[in-house]
Amino acid sequence: MPTISLVIPVRNEEESIADLIDSVGRQTLPPDEIVIVDGGSTDGTVEIVESLAAANPRIRLIKTAGATPGKGRNIGIEAAAHEWIALTDAGIRLEAEWLDELANSAKEIVSHEVTQTDTNDGVDIVYGNYAPDVRTLFEKCAAIAYVPPQRPVVIRGRSIASCLLRKDVWSAVGGFPDMRAAEDLAFMDAVDAAGFRAAYAPKAMVHWQLRPGLASTYSKFVLYSMHNVWAGRQWDWHYGIARQYAVLLPLVILAVIYGWWWLVGIALWLAARTAKRIVANRFEYGWLSLINPLIVLGVAGLILTIDLATFV
Repeated sequence: MPTISLVIPVRNEEESIADLIDSVGRQTLPPDEIVIVDGGSTDGTVEIVESLAAANPRIRLIKTAGATPGKGRNIGIEAAAHEWIALTDAGIRLEAEWLDELANSAKEIVSHEVTQTDTNDGVDIVYGNYAPDVRTLFEKCAAIAYVPPQRPVVIRGRSIASCLLRKDVWSAVGGFPDMRAAEDLAFMDAVDAAGFRAAYAPKAMVHWQLRPGLASTYSKFVLYSMHNVWAGRQWDWHYGIARQYAVLLPLVILAVIYGWWWLVGIALWLAARTAKRIVANRFEYGWLSLINPLIVLGVAGLILTIDLATFV
């Protein structure tokens, strides 16, 4: 197996950091070092990590002032001692075989290519899987409303919070943009454009904590929306939403002129978007739970909340 440095950027994660590090300690393939980069926490995060590091010499804490997740990853990867870099985020719980599955995927492809071509080029980056940590009805509605659906056999979608890459891949693309959101998407696009070879490990699973309420979901998506625009990714999100509302505008005008029944078209539009999300999630949650009226209304409400945050 390769030697691996696990890099984790954190900021104000006193409620979740101990659980994350505990899940790191349960790995069937432990990382050779754990580099935690604190981006200027004002809660008890640093003290918790320092306490855990005192009992585990593999943990290294790097303290910075106001580092974004992108900058935090760059600092951690630059300081890492090993060729292979595993990445995850705070607010996540790793399954015990997570790192083992990522490393095995890299190892199997390298071994196959050595046998077939007598080279040792291998794979450059391995993407694992992720799933929302659903504990409440609201979190289930949120997962259906905005988390990419899980499909049989394949990964849910690529995520920097569940991946393993060579350090020279990070170096070749110039690292992560210094941003609080969308830096992961920009980095993955740069890796693709540079022609690095990717592999996938569907069983390398991490569990991600969703926002627990409507207000915190709204605030988070305002932040995501802002940083996606700053990263020049309006085409990937904002333009699609804008086009949909542009189509609805004539219905609003007709309702003002001729009567409220024209608004039925808007209700049907929202129902169609909600149904699309529910159908997409049928493999993960099953039909019986998805036709619950509370879930249907919750998903519809979250879709509108995220749209509002996008416009704001």
